[in-house]
Order: sequence, then C-alpha cells, then structure tokens
Amino acid sequence: MGDPITSPFVLDFGAIYDELNFTYNDSEFTFNPDTQPCKADSIPNAAMVVVSVFYILIFLLAIPGNLVVGLVIGLSKQSLPPSDIYLLHLAVADLLLAFTLPFWATSVTQGWVFGDAMCKVVTIAQELSFYASILFLTCISVDRYMVIVRAMEARRANRQLVSWGVCAAVWAVGALLSLPGLFNSSFKSLNSSRMECSEKYDPTSANEWRLATRILRHTLGFLIPLAIMLPCYGVTIKRLLHIRGGFQRQRAMRVIVSVVVVFLLCWMPYHIAVMAGTLSRAKIALYQCSARMAVDQAMFATQSLGLLHSCVNPVLYAFVGEKFRKSLMQILRKMHILERTSVTRSSRSSVSSELTSTFM
Repeated sequence: MGDPITSPFVLDFGAIYDELNFTYNDSEFTFNPDTQPCKADSIPNAAMVVVSVFYILIFLLAIPGNLVVGLVIGLSKQSLPPSDIYLLHLAVADLLLAFTLPFWATSVTQGWVFGDAMCKVVTIAQELSFYASILFLTCISVDRYMVIVRAMEARRANRQLVSWGVCAAVWAVGALLSLPGLFNSSFKSLNSSRMECSEKYDPTSANEWRLATRILRHTLGFLIPLAIMLPCYGVTIKRLLHIRGGFQRQRAMRVIVSVVVVFLLCWMPYHIAVMAGTLSRAKIALYQCSARMAVDQAMFATQSLGLLHSCVNPVLYAFVGEKFRKSLMQILRKMHILERTSVTRSSRSSVSSELTSTFM
C-alpha cells in the first residue's frame, strides 16, 4: 500500500475541493423573505393594552345595560310576548359574553394565568354566547316579520309556547357549536414564557379542524342569520310604508334600519378578516408573510368591534322602546326612586300596539 501523503487520490481530492469552493460561492445565494416563517407575535404591545382596556369598558357597559333589560322583562307580571322572551334570552347571552371579557383582558397583556380548566370554560361560554346572541337577533327579526306582515297568522298561532321552544333550541344549538372549545388548552408560547389559551389540535388534523370551526362560524354565526334578517326586515319596512301611523311608522322603520346597520358595522369587518384567514388556511388564496400578519392584526382588532355589539343590543331593542321605558319607570316608582306621576295613553290600533312591543 502506498504512502498516503503521496497518493494521487489525495491530490485529486484537493483539486475537487478547490473546484467546489469556487463554484458554490456564498455570494450567489439570494435571500427570499417569502420562504421565511412569519413572526408569531405580530401584535404591537401598545395595541394589546388598548384592546385590554376596551374589553374592560365593554364589560362595564354591557353588564348594567343587560341586567336592567333582564330585570325589567323578568319582573313583568303580564304574560310575555315572544319579542320580550327573545329579548330576555338575548340579554342573558350578552351577559354571559360580558362575563368572559375580564379573563381575555387579562390574558391579552399578561398571558393566560387562570389554568387549563378555566381556559376551556371561558372559551365555551364565549362561543355559546356568540352563537346564541346572533340566533336570538335572527329570531326577533322573524317575530317582527310575523307580527307586522303576517298579523292574522301570528294571532292564530300559539306564539308564546313556540317562542319558548325556539329559545330552548337556540341554546341547544349554541351549546353544540361551542363544543370545539374543549380543544382549547393553556400552554406556553413557543416564542416567550407567557401562557396562552388557544386551540390545540392534533398536528395531523389541525388544519381540518380549524377550517371546519371557521366555516361553522361564518355560516351559522353570520351568513345564515344575515340571509334571514335582511329579507325579514326588508319586507317589514315595505309593509310599514303602507300602514298609516305617521310618527310611529317612521320611528319603527328607523329602529329596524338601525338594527341592521349596527349588526353589519359590528360583525361584518370581523367576518371579512376571518374569511381572509380561512381562505389562506384552505390554500384557496395564498398570501405573503406581511399579508398574513395584516390579516391576524385585522382579526384581533375587529373582534373587539364585534364584542361591542353586546353593549348596543340593550339600547336598540329595549331602551328606545316606549313599552320598555314605561315598565322601567313603574319599577323605579315602586322603589321610590322616581315620584309617581299620572300617565295617560290613548288607545291604539292592534297593529300599532304590536309595533310598540319592541320597536316603539
């Protein structure tokens, strides 16, 4: 065997090494930022603080407003019409949502500090209230359509019994749709020592689960309710235009338009942002890293706008109504908070009295 130092194989290897070093020079590689993973934590700290404060403000506004609505309707000694039954359950759903906000306000700035069990409980409560509140808004639109457009059929039907059955069905559907919240867990973030409360699926089926839950949220939480509300309120407004009543008719139409506009303003931006994220996850639309970060930030910001709807519901559906204000005044007089004053009311037609049950 020859001397390894003088072996021709060693001399040839050196030549090959020089050739490789020359051919694959580092300067020939170009950095492509689109191939790099997106930064997970793309929300500025200042924005997190603002959102946390906003959650607390919604909590402070939603609790008293919905409590007053619930107490006024619940303390009524008269038989509740379907509209009031839906309003009562809507107030309960909004209260449930409001009670989850302090937990999320804390987690935004400090991370999740309430443990794994509370992570699941709070997530399920939020999902349940989300679906229930939007479904009850849909029920109110259908009830208004029946009362104003199909008044004769509404009188013949046992609407009160049906409305309690509908409420039970809404809560059951909301509870079923909130079950994916069981997949939420508290875990330590990969990029920091903070705990998070978020979805934690099996990696082999995570994309499928996330896509399925988002499709449910889009369809049952926005598209289907909107597809019911718009025709119901549209036909109702058309019917009101042919009813004599001047001021009462105009006021009823203003409230109907306000209900639809506020619903769209509060929830449409959030669902547009979530739909953009869903299209990216489904690989229907592929975004660069900067675009994906912008979608995440939009979802984070518009969710707060959607939560604001729980504060607006009592104002739109109750406080603007003459019937509700009269009931509230009676309760305040019984509590000696207000002095008793004589109240006179003129008789109204059957259609007008139905209008006052919610809108007037």
